[in-house]
Amino acid sequence: MSRAADSLAETAFDLLTGDSAAPPRDITEGARAVEPGSFLRHALSLSLSKLSDGLIDPKLVLSWLMGTLGAPAALVGLLVPVREAGALLPQLFTAPRIRAMGRRKWAWAGGAAGQGLAALAILWAALTLEGWAAGAAIVAALTVLAVARSVCSVSYKDVLGKTVDKARRGTVTGLAGSVAAAGVLVFAGLLLSGIFARVDLVVGAIGLAGVFWLLAAFVFATIREEDAPGEAAEGIGLSQLALLWRDAGLGRFVLARVLLLPTALAPPYIVLLAGQAGDDRFGALGALVLASSLAGLVSSWVWGRLADRSSRLVLAFSGAVAAGFLGLAVALDTAGLMGTVWAAPGVLFGLMIAYQGVRLGRSTYLVDMAPNDNRAAYTAVANTTVGVALLAAGGFGAVAGAYGAGLTLGLFAAIAAAGAAMAFTMREV
Repeated sequence: MSRAADSLAETAFDLLTGDSAAPPRDITEGARAVEPGSFLRHALSLSLSKLSDGLIDPKLVLSWLMGTLGAPAALVGLLVPVREAGALLPQLFTAPRIRAMGRRKWAWAGGAAGQGLAALAILWAALTLEGWAAGAAIVAALTVLAVARSVCSVSYKDVLGKTVDKARRGTVTGLAGSVAAAGVLVFAGLLLSGIFARVDLVVGAIGLAGVFWLLAAFVFATIREEDAPGEAAEGIGLSQLALLWRDAGLGRFVLARVLLLPTALAPPYIVLLAGQAGDDRFGALGALVLASSLAGLVSSWVWGRLADRSSRLVLAFSGAVAAGFLGLAVALDTAGLMGTVWAAPGVLFGLMIAYQGVRLGRSTYLVDMAPNDNRAAYTAVANTTVGVALLAAGGFGAVAGAYGAGLTLGLFAAIAAAGAAMAFTMREV
C-alpha cells in the first residue's frame, strides 16, 4: 500500500473507531502497524459478503424464486434447513485443516469464492430450468454454498482476532452489517416499486450476489495476516466436542446461543399468523425484505459498538427484546389485532432488531472468549452443536401444524427469555 493510501486508511480508521493511537491489546505490534488497512479490508469484504447473503436469502428470495419456477413444495421446504445446518454442521470437520494453515485468510477467501460460484450456479438454474429440475439444482447449489460458508465461518473469527484489536471487532462487524443492510434496503425498494419485473430483479440480484462474493474473496486475500505455525490436525474432530464440558464458559455460551435460536426461527411463523388473521399484504416479498433490511440498518452499528463494551449484555438484552416482541405477537393475535396494517410489520421489525443483536453479540463474545491459539476449534464446536439444534428445531413446524402458529410463537417467547437469562449469567469477557 502506498504512503498516501496508508494515510487515507488511517484517517478513515480514526473516523470509524476514534482509537488509532491506542497501543495493541490483543494483537502483535506488526499487526497493529497495518491495522487501519486490515480494518477497512475486513469491513469491505464482510459488507460484500453480508450484502450477498441478503440478496440470496433462502427464507425469502430463493423460496419465492423456486415457487415461481414451479419447484415442488418438498424441495422448497429444504432450503432453510440446508442453508442453516449445512453452514454449521461441517465446521467440526473443516476446522482441523483450517487450524493447520499458517495464514487462514486463504480459507475465508476460498470459501467466499465458493459461495460466489454456487450463487452463479443458482443463476444458471433459474435461467435454464423449470419445475423439479430447477428445484433440485438450486438445492444442490445451495448445499455447496452452505459448506463454503462453513469454511468462512470457521476461519473468519481467527483472522479477525489476529488482525483487528479487541476493542474494535464489534465495530467492524457492525459497520459491515449496516452497509449491507442499506444495500438490501435498495433491493427491497426496487421490489416494492414495480418499476421492474420482480422475477428479473430476483434473478439479477442472485447474479450480483455471485459477483460480490468473488470480489469479497479478492479483497480479503489482500489482508496482511502474519504467518503463524499451523496446528497439527491429528486428534481433531468429534473428540473436540469435549470442549463443551471442559470449558464451562463455552458450554454456557453454546446453551445460551441455542436458547436464542427463536430470533432466527420465528419470522416465518409471524408471517403465517398474519396471513391467518387476514393480512396478506405483509406476505409480499418486497415487504419482508424491507422489514429485515431496515432492522439491520438501524441496529447493526449500535449493536456492534455495544458489543465492544459487553457482548454478554448484548446477548441478554437481545433475548429479552425478542421475547417481548414474540409475546406481543401472541397478545395481538389473541386480541384479534394481528390482521391490522401495523401489527405484523412492527413485530417482525422488532424481532429482526433482536436477531441482529444476537448475531453480533455471539460473534464478538466467542472471539473474545476463545484462546488466541484455539479460536477455530471453539468456533467449530459451537457452530456444529447449534447446527444439530437447528435440525431438531424443524419439529416446531409440526407443533405449528397441530396447535397453530400462536402457540409456537408463545413457546419461542419462553425459550428466548430463558436464553436471555442464560446469557446474563455468562462471565464477562
